[in-house]
Amino acid sequence: MITGADIHLELTGEGPLRERLMRALREAIASGRLAPGVRLPPYRSLAGDLGVAPNTAAAAYGELVAEGWLTARQGSGTRVARRSSPLASEPPRRPAPPVRRPSYDLMPTSPDASAFPRRAWQSSARRALTAAPGDAFGVGDPRGRVELRVALTEYLARARGVRTAPHRIVVCAGFAHALGMLGQVLEGTVAVESYGLDFHRSLLAAAGRDTVPLRLDARGARIDELPGTGAGAVLLTPANQFPTGGPLHSERRAAVVDWARASGGLVLEDDYDGEFRYDRQPIGAVQGLDPDRVVYLGSASKSLSPALRLGWMALPEHLVDAVLAVKGPRELWSGSPDQLTLADLIACGAYDRHLRRMRPVYRRRRDQLVAVLAARAPHIRVGGISAGLHAVLDLPPGTERDALRAAGHRGLALDGLASYRHPRSVMPARDGLVIGYGTPPEHSFAGALHALCLSLPPAP
Repeated sequence: MITGADIHLELTGEGPLRERLMRALREAIASGRLAPGVRLPPYRSLAGDLGVAPNTAAAAYGELVAEGWLTARQGSGTRVARRSSPLASEPPRRPAPPVRRPSYDLMPTSPDASAFPRRAWQSSARRALTAAPGDAFGVGDPRGRVELRVALTEYLARARGVRTAPHRIVVCAGFAHALGMLGQVLEGTVAVESYGLDFHRSLLAAAGRDTVPLRLDARGARIDELPGTGAGAVLLTPANQFPTGGPLHSERRAAVVDWARASGGLVLEDDYDGEFRYDRQPIGAVQGLDPDRVVYLGSASKSLSPALRLGWMALPEHLVDAVLAVKGPRELWSGSPDQLTLADLIACGAYDRHLRRMRPVYRRRRDQLVAVLAARAPHIRVGGISAGLHAVLDLPPGTERDALRAAGHRGLALDGLASYRHPRSVMPARDGLVIGYGTPPEHSFAGALHALCLSLPPAP
């Protein structure tokens, strides 16, 4: 039975207790802490909580009812009076300005949210929660649920060529969370690709790590520049360079591992959408070449949904304790139910089936993007390989800003290449658009492409 709201009152000032109680109640109502219609506790309960005589509380209620602050009805209790207009002491509230949302979203940030495997996730959640031990609902292990770490060990070995073990995997709340923790473990400068997410560079900077850019060419990052940087680690997207596109050449994959062995450095492998390759089998992870010198980082944000906040690190043995010390003695980031559900989704094969179902969908969208541009804007080249969830459109020099402005006017959300360029890069700046063709729902993709074509600069 609900007997009324718990309220906190300070009986400050001078005067009789009844006056001080009335003053405190008026202040609580006028400030909005007690909203219209809220049921107050019975006067005897309030008296007991405040340590005053019941008659004092009853008298205060009675006078505030007479003044119009409160109402009292048989069977309904004492409530804060409802008013047709705000109290004089309450400043008028201005309506919040409407949030303008884009009509079409081509940001390279997520997969098609409407394609999330709801039924499979629901089935896995039901099985996982039914079989979960009692400790799954207690204080979480900072390493992550062992069920998920076991499932990831098997899956990553089979699908990505990662060599690891459950005790070397640490579950985290996505790639950014992992990179922030690694930044606190690493020492010295971190080399990064000349084009990459500024957000990732800012995470490293917040952890006290300076970043130095490596140039990019048709074979990926220039690994031969690493010895001159003084870096102790390098962050790469070797499966499909983000955002410019293209895998790291096999010779450079071997070269970066040789550099790490010779210098005692580390390779941080961001396996960004490494599971989505459309013209051939996905290239295996660099981590498989040397698990003691490469940190493998993955997440469910591109394969399933960024809303899950689930990622993982396959760490060299010597880094596990240091990373766990940064993360803390308990799991504060990723809930056990989602971890157990993902473990079941992987173990029962539904995760693989979802990826197999989405690969032709995303390939068809990329092919559609290429075909539409070939027909309507043949002067615009689509860069990168047939992989991932995004493509780069190369624009004529000096046209990127105008294209972004035109896209915004047409309700189209997308990114330009300039925002990804490292501020100290010596590479010539490129004009281009980064198109996330995985983001729009299926029914709106054609409309998004139409708006995109209208936003592109004309042929010279």
